[in-house]
Amino acid sequence: MVHVTKHRKIFYWISGILVGLSAFAFFSFGLNLGIDFTGGSLLYGEFSKKPLDREAIIDVLSGYGLSDVVVQTSPDGSVIIKMKEIDEKTHQDILKSLNEKSAELEEGNEFIQKSYESIGPSISSELSSKAKNAILFVLVAIVLFVAFAFRKVSYPLSSFKYGIATLAALFHDVAIPVGVFAFLGQYYGVEVTSAFIAAVLTVLGYSVNDTIVVFDRVRENLTRHIGKDFEDTVNISVNQTFVRSLNTSLTVVLVLLAIYFFGGESIKYFALALMIGVISGTYSSIFIGSNLLVTLEKMQNKNKS
Repeated sequence: MVHVTKHRKIFYWISGILVGLSAFAFFSFGLNLGIDFTGGSLLYGEFSKKPLDREAIIDVLSGYGLSDVVVQTSPDGSVIIKMKEIDEKTHQDILKSLNEKSAELEEGNEFIQKSYESIGPSISSELSSKAKNAILFVLVAIVLFVAFAFRKVSYPLSSFKYGIATLAALFHDVAIPVGVFAFLGQYYGVEVTSAFIAAVLTVLGYSVNDTIVVFDRVRENLTRHIGKDFEDTVNISVNQTFVRSLNTSLTVVLVLLAIYFFGGESIKYFALALMIGVISGTYSSIFIGSNLLVTLEKMQNKNKS
């Protein structure tokens, strides 16, 4: 049997360091927001034969007064171009110029547009507001749901404290992906888009499911009077769900690894955000959420005495 609760301070330190580094990255660098939140135009396509290098693409765009652009290329010939908002005429002119430039590189070579989107400042501002509200709503709803689901558990902890432990674990699961993407944005130009928000919301749902599996086993073992005391009951419950949680998460991570490496540039970082969140969520469900129950119970007993 793994003595998870016995070494809870070690797990708290590990999480504290990771969350601390994430907070440092977020407040020092901030998030590199994509056009979903800042407004602008995004062009995604590929070259049919030989791709233009990044400098050549930037040179084409500079002819249209677009100096502040982000160009991401990949070995397979695909390219993502992010720039300020442009009208449809400029969009078509850029496509024409890219085709002419690529034909100069090799006969018959052309730029094939895969997707194009343009988002104005008002829409991006609305998306930012909705993203914040969505995350806040989900967090509040999860705490209320956990408190309701464990309403019949009143000893030794009230159902509301199960909700507090869940919320702390969820904060841990959101903070780490945000910190990683703040770092990636600062040093590798990785942008945060609406796909990242979708990944965070998915992680919240996945993590709370994992946490409730552990908490539900604690509830069952309490009613069956399994364990010498509450700490022992929690430790037994974690061990009973340990293998299930790891196997489920490992399966998900393997799928996300395949998507990250073979799914294409457009969903690469969505898969990465999910992967980080799933790993973080599995860790918090097993080592943080369950141990917080023990800590809350001991604090409660100390206050009573």
